[in-house]
Amino acid sequence: MGTFSIVYFALLIAATAAAAYFKNRTALLLLFTLLIVSFLSGLLGGTNVLVGFTIAAGLLAAAAGVSYSFKEALIAILPPEGAKLMRTAPLTAAFGLLVILTYIVAAIFAPVIAPFGEAEVIGGAFAPPDDQMLLGGDQLGRDLFSRLIYGARNTVGVAIVTTALAFLIGTVAGLVAATMGGWVDQLLGRIVDILLAIPQLIFALLLLTIFGAGIIELTVVIAVLYSPLVFRLTRAVAGNIVVMDYIEAARLRGESTWYLVSREVLPNITAPLAAEFGLRFCFVFLAISALSFLGLGIQPPTADWGSMVRETASLISFGLVTPLIPAAAIALLTVAVNFVVDWMLYISSGLKE
Repeated sequence: MGTFSIVYFALLIAATAAAAYFKNRTALLLLFTLLIVSFLSGLLGGTNVLVGFTIAAGLLAAAAGVSYSFKEALIAILPPEGAKLMRTAPLTAAFGLLVILTYIVAAIFAPVIAPFGEAEVIGGAFAPPDDQMLLGGDQLGRDLFSRLIYGARNTVGVAIVTTALAFLIGTVAGLVAATMGGWVDQLLGRIVDILLAIPQLIFALLLLTIFGAGIIELTVVIAVLYSPLVFRLTRAVAGNIVVMDYIEAARLRGESTWYLVSREVLPNITAPLAAEFGLRFCFVFLAISALSFLGLGIQPPTADWGSMVRETASLISFGLVTPLIPAAAIALLTVAVNFVVDWMLYISSGLKE
């Protein structure tokens, strides 16, 4: 057993014993689980696996610490209602909010943060990382770090616009179907069933091949393909509202359909729609990245994380992790949004204290 393993296990056992002595049940369970997993990892994989596991655990601990600090900062600066809400938020939600905020800042201030232009060639093909290019160069000699920053603006921006358009189409159609009912509901329902019966990725590839792979075409196609899912949710939750007594009372008063939708139905379905927006954004975001990886998404020279993975994929054969960096950016945002959505669902469900 190497020196690293001896020091590591000694510190971990000491921390576990301290947690047991001070009767901190949560810390004890966490440290004891870490001790068992570390022992099995070192026994099966040796010191190298143990070092990797230690680095991963350290990163998780650092993420937890930063998330806690960010949560406390929000509690300090937010108004009383917001501070009260953040006090009940789990660390995962704080981590998700921090990641989302970081991506938003990177997207807005990309020209300021990025050291080079989005399509500026400054070195050789697949240049290694150095003082000038922090992550190295791509196949044309462009700075990968700069393109990663600009990718936050392009990939995330297009995903947000696409999700918003999908929600506009699906929500309006779902509210119309639930409110009017009858043949309108049946017609819209059958159209949605047809769209849902077709595999979305294959249908998107077909439509983009026919109409072109521009940003406008990509946005419209993905929005139309994902709007049926929003329609079904809106139709379901709005259908439970339109049968309520106060809706019938409003109809008897002679209120218009617009009044029923805007003043009675829509305010009562905002919470599930907000949570659905976050979930749907993840799917749209992954779909756009997948299409870009296949060459039918955001087109070069515009920086996009999906196309960046495709352009640098050959480096994996040489043991380089460069293609994993934009892939990790995609995965990190997806996980962060899901953390926040889980928190929103918990709040809207009425389970909060």
